[in-house]
Parts: sequence; structure tokens; C-alpha cells
Amino acid sequence: MKKVVTVSLGSSKFDNSFRTSFLGQDFELVRHGADDDMTQAWELMRRNQGECDAVALGDIGDHYQVGLNSVINKETKRLLNVVTRVPATSGARLRRLLQVRAVRHAQHELKEYFNNHIVLFLSGMRNYDMAVAMSDYTKNLNFADALFQTGAPAMLTSLDQLEMFAKGSKLLLPRKPREILEKSLSGLKRTKVMSEVAKAHTVVGTYPELKAVGTVGNLNGKTVITSAVDDERMAFFKRCKVNLVIDVSPKLFPKVVGVHTLEAMILAKLGMPEEEVSDDDFNEILDELQAKPRLLHPTGKFRDIRRFAFVIHPLSQEFIRKGFPIPKGTPKVIMNQIETLAAHMPPMVYCKMENIVSPTGAEAEGWLISVGGTPKEMLARSPEFTYRRLLMASEMARKLGAQIMGLGAFTKVVGDAGITVARRANIPITTGNSYSASGALWAAADAMKRMGMVGIDPKTKKVKAKTMVIGASGSIGSVSARLLAMAFDQVVIAGRDMGKLNELKKSMLKDAPDADIVCSTDYDSLLGEMDMIVTSTSGAGKKILDITKVKPGCVITDVARPLDLPPEEVAKRPDVLVIESGEIELPTKVRGMKSIGLPPNVIYACLAETIVLALEGRFEVFTIGRDTEWPKVKEIYRLGLKHGMKLAAISGVNGVFTDEDIAKVKKLALEARKTWKVGDRIGGPRAEAPATEAKPMKKAPAKKAGAASKAAPAKKTAPAKKAAPAKKAAPAKKVAAQ
Repeated sequence: MKKVVTVSLGSSKFDNSFRTSFLGQDFELVRHGADDDMTQAWELMRRNQGECDAVALGDIGDHYQVGLNSVINKETKRLLNVVTRVPATSGARLRRLLQVRAVRHAQHELKEYFNNHIVLFLSGMRNYDMAVAMSDYTKNLNFADALFQTGAPAMLTSLDQLEMFAKGSKLLLPRKPREILEKSLSGLKRTKVMSEVAKAHTVVGTYPELKAVGTVGNLNGKTVITSAVDDERMAFFKRCKVNLVIDVSPKLFPKVVGVHTLEAMILAKLGMPEEEVSDDDFNEILDELQAKPRLLHPTGKFRDIRRFAFVIHPLSQEFIRKGFPIPKGTPKVIMNQIETLAAHMPPMVYCKMENIVSPTGAEAEGWLISVGGTPKEMLARSPEFTYRRLLMASEMARKLGAQIMGLGAFTKVVGDAGITVARRANIPITTGNSYSASGALWAAADAMKRMGMVGIDPKTKKVKAKTMVIGASGSIGSVSARLLAMAFDQVVIAGRDMGKLNELKKSMLKDAPDADIVCSTDYDSLLGEMDMIVTSTSGAGKKILDITKVKPGCVITDVARPLDLPPEEVAKRPDVLVIESGEIELPTKVRGMKSIGLPPNVIYACLAETIVLALEGRFEVFTIGRDTEWPKVKEIYRLGLKHGMKLAAISGVNGVFTDEDIAKVKKLALEARKTWKVGDRIGGPRAEAPATEAKPMKKAPAKKAGAASKAAPAKKTAPAKKAAPAKKAAPAKKVAAQ
């Protein structure tokens, strides 16, 4: 049987001994406390070395390496030098290896857990190797070394700064004066560190350090990385409502054994001094022991909180008026100057959203960050102007701890639609276009169902209706066409390039071989036959279709940004339902969210995509560029259902449609259809149909009112949330997020 004696500077009231088996060897472990008396510790180590196979020294500072600088604790060295007959260690080497393994293990087990976390090291020099490992996942590293040692009221914020401080403190602060500084200004230092703990997501420190600065106020919901967590320490973390404790020292025995004792046991088993055992030797033994850190949940429930950011911006001068105290009678020339000034303002946090909880148990919280440019201002400048503001927003998001950022409204249209921003940003970027496409078609399917003017073929289960996608060769247009081809009798894919349309048709037929697909570059004469039209162009203000030629009761889904159909065009046809988007209802009641022009707890689909990716822990560049990928549209829709997202409302240029609004459109449409014929123009003379490259359309059979099938990828639709519609067409009153 081998014997290991642990001499601790801690209290002697915890002295104990027990026997166990380790690496096929029987061991007796004995602990002696020195009650913080260095002389007593020196004597205990000297006296016990002749009665054991290794000595462990605990509750004392380690030697450590910070960059190229070695930091030697002279008291630790003096005490270890007392032992000459057997191996003696403070556990520094094994602790360093276990710290790195603990970070890697938690990152893997908890799925990208530390990505962009704000991490506070109460001692960066002692935990340097862990900090290096953590830097692979986040740049938000803060070190309290300078504050504790000099009283400087600032954190070190990078490994470079920590290395420079370690070098400077060794040269400029001799041991005794440094100890005096560490003990001075204790109240001020404690207050400052406590505030830094409150800002952090993860706090790294020894139990005495954590107990000195931790309270229920600043440790609530945090992650703590420490070692040797016993019942007493666990009770403290429970009182402070700590979310997760990562104990770097594995529990290999019934009783908690410190890392210094564990390293002494390994040295006793090998019969070798520490300097003769390599890191590889230690790692091989740890692998053999299957030693893993303990992931402990003091409150009994682990909250897996993920963080996101989302960029919004004003759509017009009207929104700028609402955001700032600008008198209503301000002249237009002054408002133009204010609009230009707002475009040059730095990003700012609009609000923080909290308590977004998925049915899976995952949680998300995040920030809406506003940039000041309106679409008019963005279009008046080079894309680089907007890129720089978005990159400023992404850097702000990174410092807040966001793990992914979404681009809303016109910010995802400018330039190359997010590609440059994603390449330059320090966190993943998504435009939300995949969920926008899915949400818009989801809304269109629900609208057709609520209109009740088309039926379903009992044999094919398809909607007995004709649809058209204008701008089908674009990213969202092609996705929309694929969705419609699976659910409707006939789909017209319209665009400017017949070659691209034919390629799209060929690709669509692979997914839906029995689909009836028509290609057209001159679709004006076909508008009157359509039951649903999707517009998805990059026309930016150009006239895309003549709404006066559209069939009464037609559902038009405008997924273009800027919109293809401005409010004045929509107003010409009260018998046509023009949908701007499908809004998404969050699974739980969100806290802290300010108005974005939608009912409470309802958000735009592009924002929902960002949140869904955060809940799923998918911190990656998901949707960027102008070629939205069909597989990603299907995937984000599936993930949305998984995390409890529901279709909340159908919106047009005048706001959310209620059931009463839709019933009114239907009534007007039925009345208009009594005299309307294909080729008629509502509000204008009948026009001759221009030539078209489309094949002749099939004569649509008489339709009975019935429920439309779910043309969007949705397999079920949620009832729309009722809300009073806007009285006037004023899309500018919304914060631009879609």
C-alpha cells in the first residue's frame, strides 16, 4: 500500500484520512491542515516525508508560465524544497492539463457552449493555459490580475495584455510591495470585481476567490469554473443560483480529492519526481482513468442560454421622428438633413429580448441593434458605407456576447446581400432570407385557406389553383416556385432570362416530377388567370405588375425588399389580398422587447431565423447572398417548428390582417367576379393581351369554395392573431426588420 500525505494551508479541522484504490494500487490518503501558518506547514512537510511515498502541498499559489515568462511562487518553492526523500508537488502541472481538458470537454458536450462568452478570470496568470484554450472560442476574455495586484480600476482584456502585465509585474513589483498592494483598497477592488462578475457569462477562480466576490446578485445564472467542489462549496453555489459549475478535478473517489493530491498519487504510483514525467505521460494516465470534469447544476436545472443580435433600421423620416423628440412641423429641408445625420450615427442598442424558451429547453436572449440609415440614404451611398456600420454593429454584438447576428430589412439587400459583412465580421451572420421565404409562403397558404375561394383536388391533394412567381430566377423566387409546384395545379415561373427559367424548371421537376410548370418572360397577359402571385424581384421601385389586371380574390405575396407593390398600388384593388410577410409568434412571452410595429410577442421571419439558429446552437453563416438555398429553407422551417415557432399573423402594407379584413376582401372579390372576365382591368379599360412565351394556359374549371392545402412548407398553420389593422398605409411606422 502506498501512502500520500497532503499538507494544506487550510484549516486543520478538516483533517481526515481514508483508503482507496488507484491505478491498480492500494492507497492511504492523509490530510494535515496548517491553519495558514507557513512555519507549521514547513514542519509538517519535513516531518511526514519519511512516512509516505509522496507529499502534496495544497491551498497555496502555483508556479506558472505566462507566455514566455515563468512566474515562481517563492513560498511554494521553499516548502517543496523541504521534501527531499519522496516526490512533492503542488499539482500545478496536472491542474493546467485538467483545466484545458475541462474547457474542451464542456465545449463539446454542451455544443459550442463557450462561443463568444464573456469570460472573467479572477487570476489570469494562474489560469493562463485555460485562457489560451478558451481563446479558441471567444475573444471576450477579461483578467482581474492588474486590479488585484495594483488596484488599477480596469481589466486586462487580451492574452497579450496579460503576458505584458506578467512580465512587467515581475520586473516592477517585488514580492513584498506587491503583497501589500493586494491587501490594500480591498473594499474598492471587491466592488469593482463584483461588477465585472455581473457582466460576465463565465467566471473562473478558486473557491476562496469566488466566495469573496460572489453573491446571488452577480452569480445568478452564471457559469463557474473551479476545482474540488465538495458539499460545502456546492451549497454556496446553490445559494447564489449558479447555473453551471465546471469542476476541473474529476471525482475518482467517494471523497473529493484535490488536484494536488491526485498528482501526488500519480507520482507515487510511478515512483518518479515530477520533472521526469512529461505532459504526454499525464495525459495518457488521464485517458486511462477516463477522467472527465464534472458538470454540476446547483439549482437542479441547467439553463442552456444562447445569445443573438439583430440589426434594424428606420424605413423613413417618420420613424426617425418617433425615435427622437423632433417637432411635427419641422420643415422638409431640415428633416432631410436630420435623415443624413442619422445615417452617420454609430449603431446603438434598441432593446434586449429575454426569456425566449424553446419546448426543447434551450433558451435565447439577444439585442436589437439599430443603425441610422434609411433605405434612401443607403442607396445614395456606396455599399461600403453600410458595410462599415454593419461591421460596427457586429463588433458591438460581439462585445455584448452575441453568438450570431442577423441582418434586417434593407441591410440584407445592400451590396452583395451579406457576403462581405459575413466575411469581415467576428461573429456568424445570417440575412434571415430562408425563413422569410418560408414564412411568406406559409402566410400565403393560410390566407388562401381563410379566403376560402379555392378547393383541393381529392386525387392529387393539390390546390385547384394557378400560381405565378415573378422574379422566379432570383434566390427567394426560386424557392417560392419550388414550394408552390408541390402544392398547386400549375405554376408560372416568370423572369427576364428564359434560359435561367428553363434551368429552374428542369431542377424543379426533379423534386416534383408531376408538376405543371410554365416558363414566361412576358407574363402580363397571364395575370388575370392567377389565384396566387408571388413577387420576388430586385426592381427597387420599378413597376413589376399591373395590379388592375389581377383576378378579384387573388392573393399576392410580395416578398421583395423594397416592396414590389407600394401602398398606392395596393389601394387600387381592395378586392385583392396583398401580403407583405408572414410574422412569427415566439414560443414564450418575451421580456424587454420594444415595439417593432407588430403585436406583442410577434416578430418578423428574418429575426425568427436568427433566434432559431441561436436556440439550436447553430452559430454559423447560414443565409447570405442572393441565392437562397432550397435545403436551408426546408431546414430552418423544420427547426422553427422544433423550437415552437408559429405563424402569428398575416401582414400587408397597412399592417396586420384580421379575420374581418380578409372577409371584407373576399366579399368585394365575390361581387367583382360577377361581371369580371379574364383580360378585364379593374379601374381601367379592357386591354389587348400582349404576346407571351408561355405555353397556352389550361382553362380553369369552376371552383367550389373550399380550404386551400398548405402550400408553404408548413404542415399545419396556426390561427392568425387578431389585431386592429392600421388605418392608413404607413409601412414607415415599423422598425425595419423583415
